[in-house]
Amino acid sequence: MARVVGIDHLVIRVSDYEKSKAFYGKLFDFLGFEISDEYPQAIGWTNGKTRFWIYPADASGRKRKYRNGDVGFHHYAFQLRNRKDVDALQAFLENDLKATIVDAAGEHYDDYYAVFFLDPDGLKLEGMKYGERRAKRKKA
Repeated sequence: MARVVGIDHLVIRVSDYEKSKAFYGKLFDFLGFEISDEYPQAIGWTNGKTRFWIYPADASGRKRKYRNGDVGFHHYAFQLRNRKDVDALQAFLENDLKATIVDAAGEHYDDYYAVFFLDPDGLKLEGMKYGERRAKRKKA
């Protein structure tokens, strides 16, 4: 039986390739990703474990705006090392990227600390840390 050992990559289509390339370039630089490959109409970043690619949407796709709630992509979460990294990401998003924060950094579920934000097309992204309090209690 085949077994999945990880998620290799995610690919999204964007309405304004250059705008999204700049947004994700800054975001991924902050998150420790590097460009893995770049082509005239595609770019991918990697952190050594996963890759994230953007391609431009076709002419028909650029006519429609993304709407959270439609069939398809809901959000993508980046697992961070700790809650301090989540707070640092929010500060970066607000001060450097001027990104829209959907839900500010905080505990959204039991021991689940996250910030939710939007990319230039309104795709929802998340920086999160799960289980940090639980892990500290186990060490004590």
